[in-house]
Amino acid sequence: MSRPWNAVPSSPEDLVRALRAAGIREERLLEAVRTTPRADFVPAGQVPAAYRDAPVPIGQGQVTTQPSLSAMMIESLELDGSEHVLEVGTGLGFQTALLARLAADVVSIEMRPEIAERARTNLTGHGVRNVELRVGDGSGGVPDRAPYDAVVVSAAFPEVPAPLVAQVRPAGRLVQPIGPGGQEQVVCFVRTASGLEQWRVLTAARFVRLRGRYGFAQDEADLP
Repeated sequence: MSRPWNAVPSSPEDLVRALRAAGIREERLLEAVRTTPRADFVPAGQVPAAYRDAPVPIGQGQVTTQPSLSAMMIESLELDGSEHVLEVGTGLGFQTALLARLAADVVSIEMRPEIAERARTNLTGHGVRNVELRVGDGSGGVPDRAPYDAVVVSAAFPEVPAPLVAQVRPAGRLVQPIGPGGQEQVVCFVRTASGLEQWRVLTAARFVRLRGRYGFAQDEADLP
């Protein structure tokens, strides 16, 4: 029996359908979404909204990335399972879990200790063991684990911070929302001998600001 047209999305399969409708085609990525229940990676009060293709608030002025947008960013990296990945902005770990299922290993850095601890609990609860979760300033990356085959930056800044550029392996990819925070172009870059070269613009979007030494200063950021 088909679902009513106005039924509330209530399962990972609903989210997979939404991602397909948004143009996501990578089957490994769709399978990762299917096998990673987003309801386990959102605050308890947001569980009814977990399988909508929409961001949800997670506290401290932060929101999750919209699932189709997160999937678009991941898909642009063209992961084959062999990659060493850096994620800047762990949130509650849903995108981290997807990356972990698609790459060899993930280093993820989150500035807010309380959010990082919740992400750690979520990832552990789902048996995700190939993630190294750091607490710190993601605008500077994690240089002691560089270079990376792929980098995902889940916050906006008008340019890619120089430390992140330096941490991408030659021919590696980096995806980041480029803009002031609230009005961005999500861009995928490729590392060349001369630096980062824009490969393509994925979409327009709205993101929170990248805060830190190589991002916006705290008093410039849209914090509570």
